[in-house]
Amino acid sequence: MTVDDRFTPAADDRQDAPLEGTRNEIITGPVADWATDFSHTEGEWAADPYPIQDDLRQRCPIAHTERFGGGWLPTRYEDVAAIAYDTESFSSRSIIMSNFRPPKEIAPVGGVPPISSDPPFHHDARKLLLPAFTKTEVSKREAATRAFCHALIDAMEGQEVVDAARDYAQHIPVRVIADMLGFPQEDGPRFREFIESALEGVNLPPDERVANMGRLFDYLLVQIRDHVDRPREDLTTFLIDAELYGQKLTPDHVAGTMALLLIAGIDTTWSAIGASLWHLAKTPADRERLVAEPELLPTAMEEFLRAYAPVTMARLVKEDLSWNGVEMKAEDWILLSFPAANRDPAYFERADEVVIDREANRHVAFGLGIHRCVGSHLARMEMRVALEVWLERVPSFTLADPDAVTWATGQVRGPRTLPIRRR
Repeated sequence: MTVDDRFTPAADDRQDAPLEGTRNEIITGPVADWATDFSHTEGEWAADPYPIQDDLRQRCPIAHTERFGGGWLPTRYEDVAAIAYDTESFSSRSIIMSNFRPPKEIAPVGGVPPISSDPPFHHDARKLLLPAFTKTEVSKREAATRAFCHALIDAMEGQEVVDAARDYAQHIPVRVIADMLGFPQEDGPRFREFIESALEGVNLPPDERVANMGRLFDYLLVQIRDHVDRPREDLTTFLIDAELYGQKLTPDHVAGTMALLLIAGIDTTWSAIGASLWHLAKTPADRERLVAEPELLPTAMEEFLRAYAPVTMARLVKEDLSWNGVEMKAEDWILLSFPAANRDPAYFERADEVVIDREANRHVAFGLGIHRCVGSHLARMEMRVALEVWLERVPSFTLADPDAVTWATGQVRGPRTLPIRRR
C-alpha cells in the first residue's frame, strides 16, 4: 500500500492549530475566596476538593473566577446536568479550561473529535467509534487485561511497600489503549508525558503548551504513517479507512480522535482505579467485605465512581446570556464538575459517604448528555478486572504513609503516587 496523501508531511501542517486563538494571562496562586476566585489547578483543590464543593453548593452554587479569562463553576447536580444537555448555549469546542481559548472557527469539529464537537457533526463523529466500544468488543480484551494485571503484581514480588498508582493502576489503561490503537507497548512512558502535559500543564505559557501538543501530534502522525504502510486490524487502521459524509476523515480528525483516546482513555481510568485502591487501603471494613464478598464488587465499583469521579469537563459560553441568576459572557468558561454533581445531597442520600452496597446509584462519573463517555464499557471492564485481581492477590493492605499520597491537579483527579503496604 502506498502512503496515503492525507498523511504526507505537507498535509500535517497543522495538528496544533486548534490551540491557537484568544490567549489569556496566566493566573496562578492561592485562592482568596472560592466563590469569586476559584481555580481547579491549585494544590488545595487537588488534595481534597469535596469540602470546597460542599461549601460552594450551600452559599454560592455557581461560583465565578476571573482567572483563565473568566469562568463559572456550578456545583449542584441540576445545574451541571442542565448545562451538559444545553448544546445551544454552550460549546464543546474546548474541553480543557486553560489560559487560552481555541478559535471559534474550529467548531463544530474541534481539536479532538467527537468530545470537542458540537451538533450536528458530533452525532456522526461519535457514531463512528461506537462499534469499537460495545460490551461485546470490550469483552474480547478482558483475558489479556487480567493476565497483564497478574503480571504487574508478579513484578512486585518481595516488595512490602509498592506504589499502587505508578506500579499498577497507571500501567493498565496504557497497555489496553496501546493495544487498541496498535501502538508500541514500550511507548507507555511517552503516553504519561503527553497526558500530564495536556491535563496538568494548563498554566504553561501558550507557546510552550502548543509545542507540547505539537509533539503529541507528531508522534501520532508517525504511528499513522506506519499504519498506512503496514495496515493491521486495530483502531488506528479503522480510523484511517473510515468515511464520513462520503469522504475519508481529514488528518486532523484522525489524529485528534487518536489523541482523545490516548489522553482521555488512559488518565480517567487509571485515576478511577487508583482512587478505589486508595479508599480500600484506608477503609479496612470495606476492603475486608469485598474480599469476603467478591460478588459485591460491581456495585462497590459504581459507588467508587460516584464518590471519586475523576472527570471534570469544560464548555464555552456561545453568546452573552443570563443563566440561573448569573450573567455569563460569550467565551466564558464553564467547568462542569461531575464530581460535585455526584455529591449533591439533593440528589444522593448520604452523598458524602462511600456506601459500597448502594443500590440506586445514577451517578454521572461518565458525563451527561451527548458527550457521555463512549468508552464507559471499556473503563468499567479495566476497573473491575484491576480491582478483582488486586483483591485476589493482595487481600490485606494499608496506606504506607497517608501524607505521601499525591493527587493530580486539573480536570482529571486521581492519585499520582499511592504508597501501599502489603501485609
